[in-house]
Amino acid sequence: METIALDVRPLTKASFAQFGDVIETQDAELRLINGGTTERYHDLANVDVTGDGARVLVNIFRGKAFTLPVDIRMLERHPLGSQAFIPLQNRPFLVAVAEDDGGKPGTPVAFLCQGNQGVNYARNAWHHPLISLEETSDFLVVDRGGEGNNIEEFFFDDVVYRIEKL
Repeated sequence: METIALDVRPLTKASFAQFGDVIETQDAELRLINGGTTERYHDLANVDVTGDGARVLVNIFRGKAFTLPVDIRMLERHPLGSQAFIPLQNRPFLVAVAEDDGGKPGTPVAFLCQGNQGVNYARNAWHHPLISLEETSDFLVVDRGGEGNNIEEFFFDDVVYRIEKL
């Protein structure tokens, strides 16, 4: 089985746009609400759900920390809705995503998310499950609930993609 090393890129709105949204307050529309006592960073991600009985779920995921190297052996996608991950403890995490290549993922791309950045995977965007760094971390996750199969997994049989360094 072949192993291919992946470079880790910094997460920016432009570099991640084809896979979804970067959730951060930088450059966001700011609205003062509640008599000026609260800052609202408005409309940070496109929450997308479809299908009969679909509804938006708000969850907390607790991810155990990975240590390098991290092997990318599978990716998943959600055909019926987006999926957002927002770190709750200001810790960095990794995302690995790939373009669709005829119904399967292409070569993954890895991004280092700072603790003040989240991601919203677009519907059908291939991505690796949660990759926490440093220590067990909590994430606010917004995704789709309801009827229908909203997960598809793909396992790489002939190659392992490896994240060796940040």
